[in-house]
Amino acid sequence: MTLPLMIFAAGKGTRMAPLTDVTPKPLIQVAGRTLLDRALDLGREAGVGRVVVNTHHLGQQIRDHVAGRDIAVSDEAGMLLETGGGLRKALPLLGTGPVVTMNPDVIWTGPNPIGALLRAWDARMDALLMLVPLERTVGRQGDGDFSLDPAGRLIRGGGLVYGGIQILRPDRLSEIGDEVFSLNRLWDLMIADGRAFGLVHDGQWCDVGRPDCIPLAEALLDG
Repeated sequence: MTLPLMIFAAGKGTRMAPLTDVTPKPLIQVAGRTLLDRALDLGREAGVGRVVVNTHHLGQQIRDHVAGRDIAVSDEAGMLLETGGGLRKALPLLGTGPVVTMNPDVIWTGPNPIGALLRAWDARMDALLMLVPLERTVGRQGDGDFSLDPAGRLIRGGGLVYGGIQILRPDRLSEIGDEVFSLNRLWDLMIADGRAFGLVHDGQWCDVGRPDCIPLAEALLDG
C-alpha cells in the first residue's frame, strides 16, 4: 500500500531555543544529519508516495532545503495552523484518502515505524497511531498518553506515548469548524466511534524537542 506522507515542519520550536532562533527545528542536526532528512529517509524506506512538508517559522530555509526534490510545500506563513489545521490546509496536495503524518523532531531505533503502520492498517481504522512504552522513551518529560483495549483501540491515559507518526483518514476534518486546531480533536471523534487504534513500536524513541535531547539522541543512535 502506498500512501502520501505529511511532515509537520511548521512549528516555532520554542523548546529548542536558542537554536531555533536562527534555524527551524526540522533542520537541526543529530549525528550530522537533519531531523527532516531523517524523517524523509524513513518515508522513502517504507515506500510512501507523495511527500508534503508544511512551513511557517523560518520557512524559507525549509523551502531551500527541499528544493529540487519531489516534495510539495504547504505554506502557513500567514498563520500557524497547528497539526489539524495544517493537515486540512495541505489536503489539496495530499488527496482525500488515508495519509501518513509525521513529526520530524524524534529519533527512532528498531523497525521502520512507517512500514509497521502500513502493514497493520486495515478497514476497521480511521486512525492508527504508533505508540512507544514510556520505559522505552528517551528525553520524554511527563506521563504517557494512551493505553489500548484488547482489540488495539485507543484509550486516553496510560503508559504508552504517541511517537509522532500515524496513519489517518482525513474525512472528518470537515466536522471541525475552527481554523487552528490540534489533531487531538479529530482523535477524540474517532475514539468515540471505536475507530482509533494504536500499534506498539518494537524499538526505542527519543524526543528531540530540547537542546539537551540532541546528545541523548546521538547516544541512542550509537547504540
